[in-house]
Amino acid sequence: MTATDVLFRPFALKGLNLANRIVMAPMTRGMAEGGVPGAKQAEYYRRRAEGGVGLILSEGTVVDRPASRNLPGIPFFHGEAALDGWKGVIDAVHSAGGKMGPQIWHTGSTRAGDWEPDTPVESPSGLVGPGDPRGTTMTEEDIADTIPAFARAAADPKRLGLDGVEVHGAHGYLIDQFFWGGTNLRQDRWGGASIRDRSRFAAEIIKATRAAIGPDFPLILRVSQWKQQDYKVRLTQSPEEMAEWLVPLVEAGVDILHASQRRFWEAEFPEIDGAEELNFAGWAKKLTGAPTISVGSV
Repeated sequence: MTATDVLFRPFALKGLNLANRIVMAPMTRGMAEGGVPGAKQAEYYRRRAEGGVGLILSEGTVVDRPASRNLPGIPFFHGEAALDGWKGVIDAVHSAGGKMGPQIWHTGSTRAGDWEPDTPVESPSGLVGPGDPRGTTMTEEDIADTIPAFARAAADPKRLGLDGVEVHGAHGYLIDQFFWGGTNLRQDRWGGASIRDRSRFAAEIIKATRAAIGPDFPLILRVSQWKQQDYKVRLTQSPEEMAEWLVPLVEAGVDILHASQRRFWEAEFPEIDGAEELNFAGWAKKLTGAPTISVGSV
């Protein structure tokens, strides 16, 4: 039987002092009218803090970039009204003794339906999946605008008094579409044959974000092998290849890797003879030295 006592030990990193190691993972709610969180969201997250979770990571919130959200009701993390709303949320969480950070994202070309018909979706190569066109290919100008959009969105949580920030680089959204060879067919510096080459976009976002938030504010990056477009996809086939992917991102400024897999109890590389029976989070920690969050079918 797996011991669970470690989950109830305190954790501290860069001023983030948690009573336990239980993290509420981000879960899309789609209930922010006009992209602005309000009293409903403040009450929702306050109740979770009262439940005793060590760290709350918010639902995905979008950066200031056209077509950055894939569903109506996704909250913004930009603009005066939305930021005022998030200030109310974090004040409610802190009043209940909780800790919280937002997850910031751009959902790439995954938008469902045509509810924003005048704003085409964007992605590295105009694909939502291998051989599946959707939207437009990002230009150098688009990329140059998107990187600081993430940095600005990550700086506001610090100003508002939140306890850290998570960048979403998983599940087939924009950053992950750059990682994935099936959706990143670019021939410029943002593409390439190796996972390390295709990680350059993420690394630049992390560097810009770290510069914006300073050295002492916790920065989490969510990553996954699988994609919502294809649950069986694996970005890396070996620990060596995984190191090529994740080590540069930690070196760029990531403090914690949020390792998402379909079933957290499964070994990440069961096909490799002699490989340790570590899951994705276990390998991420072993290869990079960074603390990890493990999630998947919990």
